[in-house]
Amino acid sequence: MRRATQGNPAQPPGIEGVEMRKVYYNPMRKLTLIVAFLGAPLLNAQRGASQQPASLKTASLESHEGMTITARPWIDPALYKAKFPKKSPFAAGIVAIQVIFRNDSDDSMKINLERIRLNVTLSEEDHQSLYPLSSEEAADVITHPGSRNVTMKRLPIPLGGPKVGHDKKWVEVEKSLNDAGVQASIVAPHSTVEGLLYFDLRSQFDLLNAAHLYVPEIVAIEKSHGLMYFEIDLSRSTEH
Repeated sequence: MRRATQGNPAQPPGIEGVEMRKVYYNPMRKLTLIVAFLGAPLLNAQRGASQQPASLKTASLESHEGMTITARPWIDPALYKAKFPKKSPFAAGIVAIQVIFRNDSDDSMKINLERIRLNVTLSEEDHQSLYPLSSEEAADVITHPGSRNVTMKRLPIPLGGPKVGHDKKWVEVEKSLNDAGVQASIVAPHSTVEGLLYFDLRSQFDLLNAAHLYVPEIVAIEKSHGLMYFEIDLSRSTEH
């Protein structure tokens, strides 16, 4: 039988023979911990920026009066695959512009989506404003490309093409376009609304290098106050 260890009775068993060391207070260790703690939010913010979706890293934006509009044309066909796995608008000559409306004010904002225009320059003397396509109009172009007057050299302002039959394929395409589009025209205080706008460029996507997204009508509802128009330069968004 082993003899009981003599010494401090308060000493826990199992640590016999271990040299007892004095512990000194180290102010630098506490300072290091404080710096690490304070630096964590900054590190997390940097990580968040690095993890920002690729679809928004080169977006263009304009901000005033509590509203920020972010816009980025999807000029990479790969961006369409997730939302449009069967029929891509891009393959049919339609560009999707991803927009985010962020309302940082205390007032609800109403956006007139139908008045939004894509301003493009065909030549020094020829400037055009393109209306956004509805999901139905875009589905017509995608499923029945022959319904467009392809003999026209100028980009027409879409005013609604000929009515075509709506088969199962058309219904599926229209639903995918509608689901990915902007779902609401009113942005509540301190919230965002986002989605895609569709413009028929007839595959002339190089026009986006000097294009502007024009948003002329946003109204602060409670104050019944119209905001100054937004004109977002998309040239930065098309840089590779």
